[in-house]
Amino acid sequence: MEKNTCMILALDVTDRKEALRISEDVREFVDAIKVGYPLILATGLEIIRELAIFAPIIADLKVADIPNTNQLICEQVFKAGADAVIVQGFTGKDSLDACQEVASEYKKDIFVISEMSHPGGAEFLQPVAEAIAKMAAESGAFGLVAPATRPERVKRIREIIGDELAIISPGVGAQGGKASDVIAAGADWVIVGRSIYNAESPREAARMIAEEIEAELRKES
Repeated sequence: MEKNTCMILALDVTDRKEALRISEDVREFVDAIKVGYPLILATGLEIIRELAIFAPIIADLKVADIPNTNQLICEQVFKAGADAVIVQGFTGKDSLDACQEVASEYKKDIFVISEMSHPGGAEFLQPVAEAIAKMAAESGAFGLVAPATRPERVKRIREIIGDELAIISPGVGAQGGKASDVIAAGADWVIVGRSIYNAESPREAARMIAEEIEAELRKES
């Protein structure tokens, strides 16, 4: 993945035509499109290849199984055209290594969840988030997922991994996270969903968030 506006669209709609329309509308302002179970289950894996004409695709399947099953899942998703897969780290190093091996074979990327953005995401994951971050770095993962709703946690994860891995941060907008805060805390990309795809004009909503990010980056430089 290459950085441009530092924003990823979380496209959690379930209608194929709507997904394609929104993706085309916002393509100028996003670096990638994150698709998860809602859209894939509603439309099939082929939606990945259809959306890939607009931006790189991150398959947010939160893969969390034994190594063999993880391997099979990642193979199917990369064959479908995804550029990256999001996986859980709590299942352990062998499960993560299985995902990483498939990603290396396809020359694709793995993002590992250190901590999720909703309130419950801090209950069980936060105590092990730092260990997961270290494991992800050791495995050769491309990046980590850390919560925009808790910028202090993004800052802490950045302190642990240095500049070795990318950080993508969900929770901007509808969940209360601010793009400028999480970029300042050390995230490389913010993930925005409902604030864009539920907006009257997804293009205008994406443009405004992109401008906020760019203003923060100018301050930092």
